Amino acid sequence: MLTEVSEQPESRVERKERTRQALLEGTLALAADRGFGALSLREITRNAGIVPTAFYRHFSSLDELGTALVDAGIRQLRLALRQLRRTPNAGLTDSIRVVFDQVDQREQLFGFLVRERFGGAPALRGAIAIELQLITRELVADLSRIPALDDWSPEDLELAADLLVSTVADDVAAYVDASLRDRPAMVERTGRQLRMIMLGMQSWRPSNRY
Repeated sequence: MLTEVSEQPESRVERKERTRQALLEGTLALAADRGFGALSLREITRNAGIVPTAFYRHFSSLDELGTALVDAGIRQLRLALRQLRRTPNAGLTDSIRVVFDQVDQREQLFGFLVRERFGGAPALRGAIAIELQLITRELVADLSRIPALDDWSPEDLELAADLLVSTVADDVAAYVDASLRDRPAMVERTGRQLRMIMLGMQSWRPSNRY
């Protein structure tokens, strides 16, 4: 005897969230070939299975859609790093692991962000730059708590933080284009680069500006 299984009907909120995710995921797939700036609203909505007017129930513009993808990638990475800093004894190796774990888990998204960082639509470039600046500012706060850097100026701390963040961002860009075989060595290389920068920072004094 077959048992009847009754499924709960999908709620309006669940349906809206499913459509929103379809727009985000579909945009990533479409942008992989031509870039976000080349996509049209009609193309994105057709791919998600909705009419163009329904798009505005989820996003006010294509720029807002792109910014949501930035939030899903870099902003979530920033929050993950912030959470790591609350973990006792977390160090440089742990931070590197968090970064590349995030990339591995959402490879298509980070590939999109890498491509849009310099060559994408202005709104996306700006959103990515802001998120990277926020990571840099949080790192400045971390560096300012290191006793050996007590005599560093805010400008020097920001310069060092920017160098560390830029190094990782550039390595992530190379990582997403690399083969699976080469990736472990690239992560190790990132660790060596950051350790070299940190060692150099120990020798830097405010009087050594030039």
